[in-house]
Amino acid sequence: MPRPVFVGIAGGSGSGKTTVMRAILNRVPQATVAVIEQDAYYKNQDHIPLEERRKVNYDHPTAFDTELMIRHLDQLMAGQAVERPVYDFRTYTRAPRTVRVEPKDIVIVEGLLVLWESEVRRRLDIKLFVDCDADVRVLRRLKRDIVERGRTLESVIDQYLKSVRPMHLEFVEPSKRYADIIIPEGGFNEVAIDMIATKLAATLRHRRER
Repeated sequence: MPRPVFVGIAGGSGSGKTTVMRAILNRVPQATVAVIEQDAYYKNQDHIPLEERRKVNYDHPTAFDTELMIRHLDQLMAGQAVERPVYDFRTYTRAPRTVRVEPKDIVIVEGLLVLWESEVRRRLDIKLFVDCDADVRVLRRLKRDIVERGRTLESVIDQYLKSVRPMHLEFVEPSKRYADIIIPEGGFNEVAIDMIATKLAATLRHRRER
């Protein structure tokens, strides 16, 4: 099996990273794809009381088990399957189960700080940053966290002001400079998505012909 093409998709919370990922996948139907989501690699906290877990800054690089994530990327690169953690956002810690991820033609690595972490970044063949206005990101995050993660309006606003916004300015926004392509408007930017899909298809074809 040829070495997978690793694609990093970074951007602020609510910027549309998942939408971009899906739009790309729809344009490369001939390829098999594995997804590694950085959110799955939040550190296990089952030894910490729930109230203490709620106080953790989940937008800081230290909240993630980056060492495990890098190990899994290297295993996929070597053609080996991995057992990816599953994170439970309602309990603020990992679930007891894992998800098996097999090596594929394309491995998409998606998350807030994918481009901030240098050891993750150097393993990526294509580095994307999804750009979006702050007000749009806030509204998307509110809807997601309340509907999907069982949070209250007050808790989402409090977290945004105390950690999400400051960490975005300190870590996420500066990582934009490492991107090969910056995608304004996220998955609605048809020109950028088509360009990326074309590049992916060409890279895959080249590796298969070797």
